[in-house]
Amino acid sequence: MTFCFTGIRSLPKLWKSNPYLSVGPGHSYFSLFLKDYCGIRNQQQWFSLKAVSPQNTKAVNLLIAKARYLRKGDEGSNNQVSSDSHLFAAGAAKKRSQMNTHREDHALPPVRNTIQLPTRPLNSEEWDKFKEDFKGKANFESWIISQMADCHSSIDVAKSLLAWVAAKNNGIVGYDLLVKYLYLCVFHKHISEVIDVYEIMKARYKRLEPGGYTLLIQGLIHSDRWKEALLLLEDIKKVMIPSKKNYNDCIEGALLHQDVNLAWNLYQELLGHNLIPMLKTLKAFFDFGKNIKDDQYSNKLLDILLYLRNNHLYPGESFAHSIKTWFESGQCSGCGKTIESIHLSPEEYEFLKEKIMRDVIDGGDQYKKTTPQELERFQNFVKCCPPFDIVIDGLNVAKTFPKARESQVLLHVVSQLAKQNLQLLVLGRKHMLTQHSRWRKDEMKKVQKQASCFFADNISADDPFLLYATLHSGNHCKFITKDLMRDHKACLHDAKTQRLFFKWQQGHQLAIINRLPGSKITFQRIPSYDTVVQTTGDSWHIPYDEDLLERYSYEVPTKWLCLHRKT
Repeated sequence: MTFCFTGIRSLPKLWKSNPYLSVGPGHSYFSLFLKDYCGIRNQQQWFSLKAVSPQNTKAVNLLIAKARYLRKGDEGSNNQVSSDSHLFAAGAAKKRSQMNTHREDHALPPVRNTIQLPTRPLNSEEWDKFKEDFKGKANFESWIISQMADCHSSIDVAKSLLAWVAAKNNGIVGYDLLVKYLYLCVFHKHISEVIDVYEIMKARYKRLEPGGYTLLIQGLIHSDRWKEALLLLEDIKKVMIPSKKNYNDCIEGALLHQDVNLAWNLYQELLGHNLIPMLKTLKAFFDFGKNIKDDQYSNKLLDILLYLRNNHLYPGESFAHSIKTWFESGQCSGCGKTIESIHLSPEEYEFLKEKIMRDVIDGGDQYKKTTPQELERFQNFVKCCPPFDIVIDGLNVAKTFPKARESQVLLHVVSQLAKQNLQLLVLGRKHMLTQHSRWRKDEMKKVQKQASCFFADNISADDPFLLYATLHSGNHCKFITKDLMRDHKACLHDAKTQRLFFKWQQGHQLAIINRLPGSKITFQRIPSYDTVVQTTGDSWHIPYDEDLLERYSYEVPTKWLCLHRKT
């Protein structure tokens, strides 16, 4: 099966549509790229067991003597299985295998061909020269795109390869190349490219092979058209049971876009097919649960814990932390009662988002420091990006340590966050890209490689951009700045909206508290509870001001009075 190119800059023009084909190509890409990465981490031992039954002393002494003899024969080897671990302890099998490695002859692993892949787009002449160096490859084009997929090459380099292939073959490019290009688009979260490929395949095929469906679902869930991933899930159901990864991606998309009921329905559907859910699916429910206070939702999370027990499933360390955070969030340390969450409900969030967009972004005074054209350019930029996890006020963060070089500080913060595989947006001004004693070009290029960046005109204000990007990305998105945004709160005309804005701000604003530049970045803790007088009927929790402690109007008390009605 082939596709036909007519151009390279606009993806919808890359292929010639053929609506009469009803099935996808027979090549299966699924086994090459779509693997479930499951592993067991080394766990801390929480319990130690001691034998209480009588022992055969003579037999034990004989075993000890034999063990000493074996240790001498091992010539100082450290590969003994620890005596305080049991047969089924995590890591014991690996230790046993290591003990036997010196007794077996292992063949050397085959030598793999290593090449230096292009780091920039190549023209036709450069690709011709590149191919000449690898004449031994039966299908150079398929082989090189596989190498690029393995090494996660940039989208632009992959596009130049497809353009070269199209130019040689009258615009024809094989499906194998295209699906691996789609893999790169999904990996790099180039959502607009994913949607372009989706439109083309939707027009050309009535059905796809499993790998194509999986990639498209994985890419679409991060876009405004995420519900169309559910249509692809329905297409899969017509011929087979969807994989647990397909369900995981759709559940993740539903939670990302605040559709909780849909997420639970998909989860029940997954269980109905006797599929064992991925642990990351279950973790997503707990992570989402930190932001809402709902007894029905909490009961469903408890059902998940019972599911883990009944099926002998063990959460990884990250999942365990998610469970712990959910379980302990918002509890009074004095009485154990649950305190109202700092996080907005989905309804409150949508209400606030609409108000901010109307009163601050569209109706505020931001045009005094920017232009409608620039704001529109930024809005289009955000829509083409996947939802962000953290939005960074670049200029504000760069000035955290006045004596340090500003570009160095910003790079340090971005690099540390990027290691956590977070989707980052850095907002800045154009002067930050100009070589200066405070701003080095090489450091700013490293920032741009690790995060999406938008640089506004030097006279523009950052705050409207920061608010828009954070709210547009969803309720999970946090932002980093020292600016308390009191001017923007003042633009909100009613007390309810101002209260919700302040509540949202407390739950989403991160502030760096490091004292020394270059040290590991730490952020001020975000409270999990709302600081207001609250009651559960038989108890009251009242925040109060300490005597002689001055509190500004934008601050909240840190002391609480905990009251119970005696029964």
